Amino acid sequence: MCGNQKSLFKRKLYTYVLGKSIEKFLKMLIIQKKLTLPSSSNKVRIITREILEAIPEIREIDCGMLNIFLQHTSASITINENADSDVRKDFQMALDKIIPNTLPYEHTLEGQDDMPAHVKSSVVGVSVNIPIGRGRLLLGTWQGIYLCEHRHSTHQRSIVLTAFGKKEI
Repeated sequence: MCGNQKSLFKRKLYTYVLGKSIEKFLKMLIIQKKLTLPSSSNKVRIITREILEAIPEIREIDCGMLNIFLQHTSASITINENADSDVRKDFQMALDKIIPNTLPYEHTLEGQDDMPAHVKSSVVGVSVNIPIGRGRLLLGTWQGIYLCEHRHSTHQRSIVLTAFGKKEI
């Protein structure tokens, strides 16, 4: 096959496999980046701004999704109110009440706060998905992205950001 025949063959193959034209497929955008943030000792903080600064390509996506994945087992990611800082304090207090450090945990090699941190991480979660529309995150008016640190010592936290969707044309 010569060049043009090969190109036509590939286009037909992609059209058959994908069930749509390759041109539509090529209008998709997929971006993946890693963000590293310092944590605050046993605190909940809003990281929405840092997320947006780390992946400005979101502005090019007309309709899509952002996955935020925290690569740790003693911290968590969630979405909650971003207006009143008392919400973050109360959130931390409630987690500490529900999952206290004082239970007779067996896993204590990394400190008394390590096992409760693992439980809090599993309860809250390490991943969130946020829809993207017209180049911006479709968070509610009062919603922000929280990084919840469940250890008393500070750490560097690695977050994988994966945005995908239809490009604006």
